[in-house]
Amino acid sequence: MNLITSAIGQGLLWGLLGIGLFLTFRILDFPDMTVEGTFPLGAAVSVTAVTHGMNPFLATLLAFLIGMVAGLITGLLYTKGRIPILLAGILVMTACYSVNLRIMGTSNISLLGKQSLFTNHFLESLPQYFDSVFLGFIIIAIVIALLALFLQTDLGQAFIATGDNEKMAKSLGISTDLMKNMGLMISNGLIAIAGALIAQSNGYSDVNMGIGIIVIGLASIIIGEVVFGELTMNQRLIAVVCGSIIYRFVLLLVLKAGFGTNDLNLISSIVLALCLMLPTFRSRFHFKRTLEHGLKTPERKD
Repeated sequence: MNLITSAIGQGLLWGLLGIGLFLTFRILDFPDMTVEGTFPLGAAVSVTAVTHGMNPFLATLLAFLIGMVAGLITGLLYTKGRIPILLAGILVMTACYSVNLRIMGTSNISLLGKQSLFTNHFLESLPQYFDSVFLGFIIIAIVIALLALFLQTDLGQAFIATGDNEKMAKSLGISTDLMKNMGLMISNGLIAIAGALIAQSNGYSDVNMGIGIIVIGLASIIIGEVVFGELTMNQRLIAVVCGSIIYRFVLLLVLKAGFGTNDLNLISSIVLALCLMLPTFRSRFHFKRTLEHGLKTPERKD
């Protein structure tokens, strides 16, 4: 029971990473490699701030702002510097590694004996692992509600239109460069919060905790889409979080099968590859028709 509760809690916390990546990967329709830099950046900023006596909530908010700055730099390199988005993201991601070392002063920092978002009287009174479930649910609910409201506004619709058809958006007078910069800032700000939450949940920040992060975020998005199919925009945000929780259960099963934590990146890549190939397998081997035929009640012959 504890493992299931822990998987749900971790899925909710990591779901924020999937939502942040969803904004650029699905709505703006381009890959943003900055995520591998902003996730540990958020962790480094929040943990360092907490160890220097800052309130954990303010430290997490600071991580969000620094993540937005990283996203803005990627956006400016892409929109003003005319550097391809993939390369712009890699440049900022690489720079973040040195910035993280500068911020922390070492390769990792522990929160042992320090306050965090998870160390307050109410959360500590909950059963084991329910603190991450409660806090993760509250944060995810607030973020999805704010994003859902934002996407219904004129600005949000302009943001969606930029990703759907950039030429048409320009013809309607939308500043597509502004929309891309805004999307990258919000996306990387949310991803930095995810890094801050995971670091505070684990009790430490490490400079290498961003390696392979983009695969985890993509797995949450793809699993949500494969499992729940065609959905509205708001429902897709919830599906990403559900995909993140399902992904955690997959990892739990893998660890139960005897694999070690060193194999997690390999397993993550295999899971993502299988999910991406599932539509191809479905059409090639007629999974749906075979399933319907198998479930069909045989006709009685008198």
